[in-house]
Amino acid sequence: MLDLLNIHDTAQADISYRHVGSTDITRYEKMHVEVFRDSGQASIAVAHEIADLMRDKASRGEPCVLGLATGSSPIRVYAELVRLHEQEGLDFSHVITFNLDEYYELPPANRNSYWYFMHDHLFKHVNVAPRNINIPKGNIPLDEVYRHCMDYEARIQAAGGLDFQLLGIGRTGHVGFNEPGSNSRSLTRLITLDHLTRVDAAGDFQGISNVPTRAITMGIQTINQARRIVLLAWGHKKAEIIQRTVEGERTSEIPATYLQEHPNVTVLLDEESSAELRRFSTPWLVGPCQWTDMLERKAIVWLSRHTEKPILKLTERDYNSNGMSDLLALHGSAYDLNIRMFNQLQHTITGWPGGKHGFDDTFRPERADPEVKRVIIFSPHPDDDVISMGGTFERLITQGHDVHVAYQTSGNNAVTNADALRYAEFSRDLTDTLGTSTARLDFIIEELSDTTTGGTADSADIRRIKALIRRGEAVAGARFVGAANDHIHFLDLPFYETGSNRKNELGEEDIRLTRELIERIRPHQIFAAGDLADPHGTHRVCLDAIFIALAELKAEAPDWLADTRLWLYRGAWQEWPIHEIEMAVPMSPAQVEAKRNAIFFHQSQKDGAMFQGEDNREFWQRAEQRNRETAQLYNQLGLTEYEAMEAFRRREF
Repeated sequence: MLDLLNIHDTAQADISYRHVGSTDITRYEKMHVEVFRDSGQASIAVAHEIADLMRDKASRGEPCVLGLATGSSPIRVYAELVRLHEQEGLDFSHVITFNLDEYYELPPANRNSYWYFMHDHLFKHVNVAPRNINIPKGNIPLDEVYRHCMDYEARIQAAGGLDFQLLGIGRTGHVGFNEPGSNSRSLTRLITLDHLTRVDAAGDFQGISNVPTRAITMGIQTINQARRIVLLAWGHKKAEIIQRTVEGERTSEIPATYLQEHPNVTVLLDEESSAELRRFSTPWLVGPCQWTDMLERKAIVWLSRHTEKPILKLTERDYNSNGMSDLLALHGSAYDLNIRMFNQLQHTITGWPGGKHGFDDTFRPERADPEVKRVIIFSPHPDDDVISMGGTFERLITQGHDVHVAYQTSGNNAVTNADALRYAEFSRDLTDTLGTSTARLDFIIEELSDTTTGGTADSADIRRIKALIRRGEAVAGARFVGAANDHIHFLDLPFYETGSNRKNELGEEDIRLTRELIERIRPHQIFAAGDLADPHGTHRVCLDAIFIALAELKAEAPDWLADTRLWLYRGAWQEWPIHEIEMAVPMSPAQVEAKRNAIFFHQSQKDGAMFQGEDNREFWQRAEQRNRETAQLYNQLGLTEYEAMEAFRRREF
């Protein structure tokens, strides 16, 4: 079992942070669940459990048989195992590995194959013997697949069975590639991938049409025969399926529910993926609560929506009938509680996101002074600024603030080869018209036209063309909302510049570039992307760069930093829950239209952007709906009706 309370000091704090209330608050959960503040802490815990198992097996002269998973969830686990090998001598020479799955008809050398993934993230960095690495073969004839699958089962048994199985989970509830409808007694086999699974993989393959339709996967029975299972899930997109997996009934429609039958399984979650479990979504319906200000806001917003009543109309009976009698007792009456919560929500609404000079700011989200504030809007990709806070961006400028926008990455990875080819051909024709050499462009065009190079990294020249496309769009969009040319910055953080979907780890140069901009501008306000659900993970790395840069500066304690406030926005994939919003900036119909037009400048991301996630709508459509829904929620709670709202949450640093 995971020794979660001893592996890492901060892990202990993270677990105790989430386990509040009565001892039976987990009674609806049919599997053992542990929740960490973030996925990094959880990944370290898993890696250390695997390392302890490896050492124990080695001490007894026995092989350690590991079942391994791919995808984004286990990447940090493998990174920690590599660190333990390189820095602490963790020995893999006696380890035998079996991977869960592989795309069918994808050769090992393809960068999207799981063979490539495992060697890239783990095998080439440790001393595991090549003969001990077992991964299903995706590039074998169809008439050989059945025999290959049965041989795979036989090899697992010959190795003594799986000592440990690491799992992720798909939004369909699949483990491995056991899609809905899989039988609990299924073995290793060829399977057709669910459409949603292929949608989630589309970004890696530059479009869903390039995603394989089939895969070879271990079966449910194969997985459940492992002596120990740990399932990982990170991020808000996994929250719903985790709730159904952990608290729902066993069903073939959610194959992960079959893990409920296993006697030694642990589900490891971060805060976002655990959010729909009852002990976190509605703890007042599970048992006694330790009421905090944030939990009170969450509960009352929930009660208002559940009863379909504005907050000021909630009654004592409403509270008592919905598990909140103890909250009512703390505050004396529903009237007092309602007024208090109504005022809190009302004070989050402001048309002056930079503060309103000369007015009392006691109950305003932002301070009134200084009258003119220096502002940095950090945008992970070249369009997140206008998609996520285009209305606020324009408002800050028109209200006289000194607004800078910093595009943290080039965004070249989200430009299709077809778009790049169009621009390259235009450049060649223009160059030819002007009478200069086109030889280099001819070579680039030939490279872009080659359809046989799928899964390979873009060359430096192609990356530059794609980056220039995104840069031109970003400048046009920022200028449209009023930004000055010399206030538009391109950081081009190096971690992003790999030419493929896999990015490098955050490095010193990324942090230096971020820090230097902050030091140069000395902002009173920083706006940054707190949306960690983007399909390619870039937002998280960009936010970490800001956090680390600010932490370094804080350690040096410059006088100007005390006046800096950090506001987080969310992007194209999610919005802050209304109880977490600390500043809501209303938009008129005209401002909504202006924001839409700013987004339209990002033509390469319209009409089928590469990283759509599960939502096929264009980014402007998502943004408008999200902004309108936020305004509607405020109105349903009994507050003023607006056309739309952009929402922010303040973060201390």
